[in-house]
Amino acid sequence: MDPTVLELRDKSLFIGKCYINGEWVTAQSRKTFKVFDPATNKLVGTCPDSDTADAHRAINAASEALCSFRQTPVRDRSRMLRRWYDLIMQNQEDLATLITWENGKPLAEAKSEVAYAAAFLEWFSEECPRLYGDSIPVSVPGTFVVTIREPVGVCGLITPWNFPAAMITRKIAPALAAGCTVVAKSPGETPFTANALAELAHRAGIPRGVVNTLTSLENTVEVGRVLSTHPSIKKISFTGSTRVGKLLMNQAASTVKRVSWELGGNAPFIVFDDVESLDDAVDGLIASKFRGTGQTCVCANRIYVHRSCYDDFAAKLVAKVRQFQVGPGFMPGVTHGPLIHIAAADKVMAHIEDAKAKGARVLLGGERIENLGPNYVQPTVLADMTHDMRLASEETFGPVAALFPFDSEEEVIGLANDCEVGLAAYLYSRSAARMLRVAQALEVGMVGANTGIISNVASPYVFLPVQSSRNLVNHQLTTTHRFGGVKESGFGREGSKYGIDEFTHVKTITIGGL
Repeated sequence: MDPTVLELRDKSLFIGKCYINGEWVTAQSRKTFKVFDPATNKLVGTCPDSDTADAHRAINAASEALCSFRQTPVRDRSRMLRRWYDLIMQNQEDLATLITWENGKPLAEAKSEVAYAAAFLEWFSEECPRLYGDSIPVSVPGTFVVTIREPVGVCGLITPWNFPAAMITRKIAPALAAGCTVVAKSPGETPFTANALAELAHRAGIPRGVVNTLTSLENTVEVGRVLSTHPSIKKISFTGSTRVGKLLMNQAASTVKRVSWELGGNAPFIVFDDVESLDDAVDGLIASKFRGTGQTCVCANRIYVHRSCYDDFAAKLVAKVRQFQVGPGFMPGVTHGPLIHIAAADKVMAHIEDAKAKGARVLLGGERIENLGPNYVQPTVLADMTHDMRLASEETFGPVAALFPFDSEEEVIGLANDCEVGLAAYLYSRSAARMLRVAQALEVGMVGANTGIISNVASPYVFLPVQSSRNLVNHQLTTTHRFGGVKESGFGREGSKYGIDEFTHVKTITIGGL
């Protein structure tokens, strides 16, 4: 299948402009950049290469809109978000097509992402009317103290390419629910999905200036600097690398902005000798490691398997991975697509070659798929990994399952925590006591126990015990997600009832003379 814009049911959702103050506009410089399909390296289209002038224009629009939007009754804001949710679900096919076209993930996975993205709007449409304050017991007679929650103001949002729909709604939905207005910088690799979402927000009746989107590639650094330093921006939310997060944090300090960062990960995945089912553990690893062709911040990077079951686990994993079908995301039967660009593929291959040079065994894969193109890397399983290999300390962001043996609980906790970042971790064990003990000992913001999937819309958890992968789907239907990390993986939480807190501040009102 060779997708073109003509295959969208609603061709007006394919937009190569920026959305500022309720209008689709070009960059003031008239400069554009090209977006390419990672599966074919063919041109998808062009978008404005916004610069500092465009960023200032968007911030001014958001600042003007804030005055009235923050006063909008919460039920009205709730209905806007709900209408936006409905429109996204009505256009799920087109949005999934855009995601696959510019991101490369298989179409079925893209459809799941659209539903996931829409769910944030639904969730926060329901949280919006629940911005409760408190009455405070006082120690001074004749006084009465209450707290109220107010929007922080104009928010700058910077999102990544690996989930071009879900990452932007996960930030915009709570911001709007709180009464904030936003300027969102979409990723240069995947701007068309964000633009389609903005168009649907417009159709949902969200007032002009409340949602503004900027596209840029060459000027990304300059736009990021404006968002993180402009005095009218009161809050920055960023998802991306730890390196860039540190730069933005330094810039945001100049005006003491509220910030929340979801940064890099290097997730350990631990399989203990008392695991109930190796097959379930393999399924959980595949769900974690190979989702999005390994291009997720919470995917397993270091896979620790107890020496007593190491060989059996490796054999079962190889048998499952061998069944993958790699190719363009629109092709029927494809389970895994390309990496986002050649630089990403080069990094993955560098990690594989480094591991091989230092003694790792390649059980499966380990090469590029040249006949498909430069962005494709074979799903790979490596054994006999050691901690002097780059993959042990660097996030690979690709389809490489690297197996490390271990002998004791104490040893593996130390190995798992020997890392500068702490976003997610996974463990498999039949012992409830061990699950709780190890989950508490791991220095991460999220732990999946007996599951490889921890991403859901609104559940506030750090420890999630699930008996086996067989009941994972039913469990996900009743749980929700709170997203965030510790150490150099950032701070702040997204999703759940806590996600809206990032976009509000608490005001205390003291009444005397009673």
